[in-house]
Amino acid sequence: MADLPALLRAELGDAVVTDPAALEAARGDYSGQRSDSAPLAIVEARTIANVQTALRFAHAHRLPVVPRGAGTGLTGGATASAGQLVVSTSRLTSILEINTADQLAVVQAGVLNADLRRAVEPHGLLFAPDPASKEISTIGGNIATNAGGLLCAKYGVTRESVLGLTVVLADGSLLALGHRTVKGVTGLDLTALMIGSEGTLGIVVDATVRLLPLPTGNPATLSATFVDVVAAAAASSGITAARLRPAAMELIDARALHGIHEHLDLPRPAPESVQLLVQFDGASAAADAGVALAILRELGAEVAMTIDAEEGERMLAVRRAFHPAMAARGSVLIEDIAVPRSALPAMVAEIRAIEERFGLEIPTVAHAGDGNLHPNLIYTGDTVPAEIWQAADEMFRAALALGGTLTGEHGVGTLKRRWLEEELGTPQLDLQRRIKEVFDPLGIMNPGKVF
Repeated sequence: MADLPALLRAELGDAVVTDPAALEAARGDYSGQRSDSAPLAIVEARTIANVQTALRFAHAHRLPVVPRGAGTGLTGGATASAGQLVVSTSRLTSILEINTADQLAVVQAGVLNADLRRAVEPHGLLFAPDPASKEISTIGGNIATNAGGLLCAKYGVTRESVLGLTVVLADGSLLALGHRTVKGVTGLDLTALMIGSEGTLGIVVDATVRLLPLPTGNPATLSATFVDVVAAAAASSGITAARLRPAAMELIDARALHGIHEHLDLPRPAPESVQLLVQFDGASAAADAGVALAILRELGAEVAMTIDAEEGERMLAVRRAFHPAMAARGSVLIEDIAVPRSALPAMVAEIRAIEERFGLEIPTVAHAGDGNLHPNLIYTGDTVPAEIWQAADEMFRAALALGGTLTGEHGVGTLKRRWLEEELGTPQLDLQRRIKEVFDPLGIMNPGKVF
């Protein structure tokens, strides 16, 4: 059998990595899941041409390809195994253009989300996607999963901030998609199709992204404490029903709050304390927060409010610490269900009922402003126990029964494949598979993920 890494190294030099430690790291991601074995090699692309060469090589040798950014995904979507070639975009880190007149930026796929946010802020601009992993996740990874975050309640998910993409297809050809214009409806919207495709259709190598003016004035942030998680969820629905539009609205249940405080060495909260964090930005922030304050107090919450930006960020930092706090407690199956906002109290009640039926603790946070919940099922060992999968199964079915979805922002990867047909239905799933075949006729792009 040909020494494929050596053949590839002859074309790409030291961009081809076969170091055992690097290969071992590519078996996993932040989901805690790991493949059964290490991949064949990694291409750490320094240029778009490197990505094209790697895919031409893979196409010629029918070599399975796993696209990878920073490896911070939460569903196993970038995990690689024996006989597979990892193509990493993490070294494509140039911000190619910041255009203040057109309020857009052109960035390579390996640019970190937070680095782009910091680069555009001095220009009075904002890159809105705000995943909890923004300091460590890449723009390419955000696009591949259509990542969300705390600011989705007002600004939407990654798709709303992408104007155009440059993509390398399975055969190594380069495809430019989308526009630099505010409007653009020529032909099918292949840009939107690529966003959230999890590396199954091609590899995003750069993106033209939409920027927004930074909100004026100081944000107003509320921290509301409840003694019942369903009441806190109902309060978030009440704020939405009042036609208020917070930039962020985050629910932290009692188990999650205790775990976060312990992880951050903060004072222990009261036993059943549930926190709802609400932040408004823009010119009407203080006025909107005042209306929300009245709603929260009327519903029995103890509420603290600040218009100090740094204090507001400290409040939200508690929520951002959720995933590392749970990871410190053991292995975690991180879920990502979403329901209509009005159904949030019902979904929270379903999670509590599932906890009781299975004798589990399921710490949960929610992007309450958009109905996206993250129940965390904690276990010990490297293998997800059967009862954890059974509890997850009931959770997914409950979300679907409430008009919801399996995944709001993390993607499908390997973890949610088994439920995909149940949500999409056989005709739509078959159609999606046929679309993948158009882009990837040999089936080499991220096999075993999503479909």
